[in-house]
Amino acid sequence: MQEQNTPQEPLLAVTDDAPETAPTPADAHPTDSTPSLEELLRQAELRAEEHHDAWLRAKAETENVRRRAQEDIAKAHKFAAEKFAGDLLAVKDTLEMALADPNPDSLRAGVELTLKNLVAAFEKAAIVEVNPAGEKFDPHKHQAMAMVDAEQPANTVVQVFQKGYLIADRVLRPAMVAVAKAKES
Repeated sequence: MQEQNTPQEPLLAVTDDAPETAPTPADAHPTDSTPSLEELLRQAELRAEEHHDAWLRAKAETENVRRRAQEDIAKAHKFAAEKFAGDLLAVKDTLEMALADPNPDSLRAGVELTLKNLVAAFEKAAIVEVNPAGEKFDPHKHQAMAMVDAEQPANTVVQVFQKGYLIADRVLRPAMVAVAKAKES
């Protein structure tokens, strides 16, 4: 910005020996109650500087929030399975104990305990088993491996080859099934 040279108003010098007199109406300026253009400009520049500073601070805060959110998301992805993995450690421990014992009866008991621990870990992680035997075939939850002649109505699951699993109502693995064929008339 270029500075503009404006003529300065002459300053009245007050000396101690001069008597104080009130300015006459002819000497008074009607613009004394309103600020000068230079004062208005200075105030506007100060406000602009304050607004710019506030904008810079808000921009920096926004960047910090964005960066923190990205770090939190990265940590969530990195450690998402931590709780589930901790629950699976008990399953691994019981499997190792079952295999370490040479007695076949204790092996069966160890495997049953392992299955119990695994089911508990699945429940904590909201993993639900899908065993659709006798249910209507749902292509969103089931994968038809074969169609067989059966007494059940058409599109009914007759046999389950492999159970399916849901996690929070989302298919983790579809159940592999055999489905009843439509009866030919």
